[in-house]
Amino acid sequence: MKILDSKALTKIQSVALITVIAVAAVGGAAAYMLWNRPSQTPDSIRIGVCADLDMPMGKEFWQGTVLAAEQINAEGGILDRNLTIVAEDDDSQAQPYDLSVGINALTKLITVDGADFILSYGAIGILAYQDLCCEHKKIIFNIGNGIDDYSQRVLDNYEKYKYSFRTYPPNVTMISQGLLGDIITVSNHTGFTKVALLQHDLGAGTKQQETMLTSALPEHGLELVYSGFISLATTDFTSYFAAIEASGAEILFPFIVTEASIPFVKEWYDRQSPFVLWGVMLGGPDFWELTEGKCDTVSVAGSPIVSGYPLTNKTVSTRQAYIQRWGEIPDVSAAGTYDALRFILSDAIKRAGTTETEAVIKALEATTVETSVARRFVFSSSHDAMVGAGAVDDPAKDYMVMCVFQWQDGTQVLVKPKSIMEEAGATYKYPLWQGPWSK
Repeated sequence: MKILDSKALTKIQSVALITVIAVAAVGGAAAYMLWNRPSQTPDSIRIGVCADLDMPMGKEFWQGTVLAAEQINAEGGILDRNLTIVAEDDDSQAQPYDLSVGINALTKLITVDGADFILSYGAIGILAYQDLCCEHKKIIFNIGNGIDDYSQRVLDNYEKYKYSFRTYPPNVTMISQGLLGDIITVSNHTGFTKVALLQHDLGAGTKQQETMLTSALPEHGLELVYSGFISLATTDFTSYFAAIEASGAEILFPFIVTEASIPFVKEWYDRQSPFVLWGVMLGGPDFWELTEGKCDTVSVAGSPIVSGYPLTNKTVSTRQAYIQRWGEIPDVSAAGTYDALRFILSDAIKRAGTTETEAVIKALEATTVETSVARRFVFSSSHDAMVGAGAVDDPAKDYMVMCVFQWQDGTQVLVKPKSIMEEAGATYKYPLWQGPWSK
């Protein structure tokens, strides 16, 4: 069990905590076990973190939760009670994935660590987690897994699954609509209509995306000229680029979720392929350096908290606080858990005036609050995040929006949604070499 009472941290403890995290990034789960005797507040609200703490995304998820708790405690806590973070490593990002490890970790959080609320990141077995939390009548926030069934269960059996909420990302159906909106947007920017898809084969989710896009693109005057899947182990894209170039594609929409994004972009640049790149890639704040600047004009779906774009009144302050606390730029996992605790759950508990589960559920269902990634965060009837960006380019700006940023001279420039792009005074740019944009 790992416990942190943020309000009670001394300077020595703070140094120790940072040391533990640094060691954990290299040394694994054992480092987290070093932090097992901090001071506790008996009457604290206990926030359970269930994530793969040995992996970068899990570590940042934990760090985002800790930062939120520290800030809340510095302001006097919630209902005059401190927050205590308890965390268990579920190995959910490790291969081969063993669901029993995750179930044991979550069970320990609930039955031994005494967590009042659960924050889970990226668990492949999220439906099993959902079942377990609902059995124990514990509110769980799913972050990092967009499987449709998770929220559909709330609609199908509210009394059983009312304890489950999702804050980021939205469900796969909404994500697919967002991807369609991405392609429509780049088509509107460029006038191009010939589209190629290249996706990591992630099973049912990506197959569902392809099916939806294949049927929807023609309805918007777009022609799908190529569609392919690649394994997670792929690092050489020569044959794929050759086939896509031969198809006459003007837009290549990749869905690449590993560091293979780096050689992929480098190869596109070195070949000077005659199509624009716009899609989902692992394009974080260090992408420019990692690609040696070859990602210039590449457009990547991303979060304003990563790019630093002031989407809301809280985006920049959250980003700066995280950098000051941890010495690095927050990723989407850190932003997701930070927002869930700092703005959404804390607000609901305050409005409920209690941590009693039924009252907090009702308060969460009535949430309307600004976060670092949403000007107005609202839950749908299925306890999913309401999203403003669908298949249209100019969504309502006060819900969570699905942003796209284009790399321009080392800076990430917002190019979707169009309304916010215009608000930012940004413009879309083309590669320097010859292509359909040269005509």
